[in-house]
Amino acid sequence: MMQRVRLVFRSVSEIVGSTDIGLLVLTDSAEQRQVALPCDRHVLNEFSLRMENNPVVDKLLPEVLWNVIHWQSDLRLEIHIDQLVDGKYQAMLSNVDTLDEIPVSASDAVLLSFVSRGDISILMEESLFMRQSTVYDSQAIGISLPVNTISDEMLQNALDKAVKNENYEMASHLRDEINRRRKASEGDAPEEKKEDEE
Repeated sequence: MMQRVRLVFRSVSEIVGSTDIGLLVLTDSAEQRQVALPCDRHVLNEFSLRMENNPVVDKLLPEVLWNVIHWQSDLRLEIHIDQLVDGKYQAMLSNVDTLDEIPVSASDAVLLSFVSRGDISILMEESLFMRQSTVYDSQAIGISLPVNTISDEMLQNALDKAVKNENYEMASHLRDEINRRRKASEGDAPEEKKEDEE
């Protein structure tokens, strides 16, 4: 059976120098390690509304749908984050009783858990969590973001911005990651062909 770590949402913030990418910070329940999930501007805005306790939030679709589900059923749901593919965490909304699963974006899954006030737990596969997490420090000002968690599009945008700002060290790291992914995808292509030929 797959071992998973229960995660707790801690904060959301913009990435310095970017208005389009944010970070959702989650820790293990013991608050020893943290993992950062990138999110887009839309999810940043959704969290901002809720963190500011905006009165309109109770009438927004996620809250209304959660209340209907909560009042009308005994559904027990969990979010499973078990893979990282091409810079994106892969999340599934899982029915605890039937084990049925529905794919969902990881950032939307965290928002759903937040809207449910934690009734929908977030669980990450243990080895993935250990690879991607860093030590949690509640007093820290920033957080490390592994470059392998940035989507291809975000990676290219970050590279363009780093070059424009003449931040050549950052550009070099980003270009290395782009090249690593390109080689990995080119390495996969011949194997897929071989399987088709057999």
